[in-house]
Amino acid sequence: MLRYAIWPAVATTVIGVVVASVLNGVQGGVAALIGGVVAFGSSMATWWLMRRTAAMNPMMVMTGALGGFIGKMIILLLVLMVLREITWLHTESLAYTMLAVVVVWAAMDTVAFRRTKLPTLIITNDDQ
Repeated sequence: MLRYAIWPAVATTVIGVVVASVLNGVQGGVAALIGGVVAFGSSMATWWLMRRTAAMNPMMVMTGALGGFIGKMIILLLVLMVLREITWLHTESLAYTMLAVVVVWAAMDTVAFRRTKLPTLIITNDDQ
């Protein structure tokens, strides 16, 4: 999953920095870079959490994934609330880049999961 998500997330961060720099100057570019790095870090933390819970009971894996997602959203909200108080930072550039990176990462995780070959058992009834 990491292989599918890392490069699109980096590209999204770069695009966010370029667009924010063009539209809002250096303040927007710096804010977009900070937002991209924070979102990238939180997505890596989610990937780490999934890796740590992979060998557990499936219910615990689902609990970990849901808890990790909720935790990631709370952390991103707190970072955004703290950083919006910095006057020289362009808040919209920070927020939009953060959102874009999280959405792209989640979409690429979905693509990776859909392309993963899962072992399947086909049990036949020999009595018939």
